[in-house]
Amino acid sequence: MTTLMFILGIVVFAVGLLVSIAWHELGHLSTAKLFGIRVPQYMVGFGPTIWSRRKGETEYGIKAVPLGGYIRMIGMFPPDDQGRVSARSTSPWRGMIEDARSAAFEELRPGDETRMFYTRKPWKRVIVMFAGPFMNLVLAVALFLTVLMGFGIQKETTVVESVSPCVIAQSQHRDSCKKADPASPAAQAGMKAGDRIVSFDGKPTEDWNTLSDLIRDSAGKDVSFVVDRDGRDVTLHAKIATNQVAKKDAGGNYVDGYVKAGFLGFSPATGVVKQDFGESVTWMTDRVGDAVDSLVALPGKIPALWDAAFGDGPREPDSPMGIVGAARVTGEIATLDIPASQQLAMFVFVLAGFNLSLFLFNMLPLLPLDGGHIAGALWESLRRNLARVLRRPDPGPFDVAKLMPVAYVVAGIFVCFTVLVLIADVVNPVKIS
Repeated sequence: MTTLMFILGIVVFAVGLLVSIAWHELGHLSTAKLFGIRVPQYMVGFGPTIWSRRKGETEYGIKAVPLGGYIRMIGMFPPDDQGRVSARSTSPWRGMIEDARSAAFEELRPGDETRMFYTRKPWKRVIVMFAGPFMNLVLAVALFLTVLMGFGIQKETTVVESVSPCVIAQSQHRDSCKKADPASPAAQAGMKAGDRIVSFDGKPTEDWNTLSDLIRDSAGKDVSFVVDRDGRDVTLHAKIATNQVAKKDAGGNYVDGYVKAGFLGFSPATGVVKQDFGESVTWMTDRVGDAVDSLVALPGKIPALWDAAFGDGPREPDSPMGIVGAARVTGEIATLDIPASQQLAMFVFVLAGFNLSLFLFNMLPLLPLDGGHIAGALWESLRRNLARVLRRPDPGPFDVAKLMPVAYVVAGIFVCFTVLVLIADVVNPVKIS
């Protein structure tokens, strides 16, 4: 049964992956057609075609390898200075440029002269190339909101998990009390496991962050607080101690370091808590920031990833993970002994994170990524407007094809990195259990 559930989890992720790719390409397709660009092909996947159907001027299909997708737009690159699109140079670098240019015109038909991608204004090309990643961002936000507001996430609550018998600085990393340790304010006040703190010093405490901040700001004060105990309100009194506690950032997240602050002396229970819209937006903003930081830090993680794949190094929890690794994680989720609703929520979270990563990755200003084409269109707009201001001749469209040698180098680096991640995902995968 466990193996069956593991396979089911992988299948669910594969379906979600295909939907995400198709959704991305739909953004490119719909905006290209909106601006009158001819699109001969819309494909999900790579390799041999396993199904296709032509509707109008576009062939829609699914290919055998579900690791990406594409739409083919005619005239992605402008002709060369002599108006040629198929000349072939003996130089390997020039050859790359001319091959890319020829491919962009290979399906040119009479009447398509005004329907080529490069003939559209730069702002229209930016929209077409941005629409794909934007669709992934929209899907990521929708999926995150579904989980945060519909299912809830694991968070610390105002319910008491356990009461600390004494005051111990958190930097000491010990659980047992010594004779010299003073009794904790919570123990002296008579707090019990299962109590739910509903107000503190006259202020309502609907979430853990609010309660935590109130306690931290009350060092040395005599306060009263109300707990819900077995359905009835009980008022307790305590003098808040000053202790060394974990440092928090402005968002309430724990960070490295310790600070002197108020200390009551209990551990909060964790539970599944639904978020309102404002809390969800704050949570997603923090995750986007984390994702950007991870993307910037990606090159620095390659040595550890190599050691995990080919050496004896551990696979860090925040290690880069590919499609195979994500599929294994969803397989593990399906085997966890948790409610089905939480399994579903975790599935959706993984898919949402995947779409967020697709958005950020594709926005890198490098060819062959969408961000590279966006950067080319913006540069063309800048130099054309600058020429207009300076009363100089129009420089014409920017020839993105001239950057194809760089694109091949970038693609080669991406392929090598993808293979490294794949090997690490197979031999030393990230595990959630």
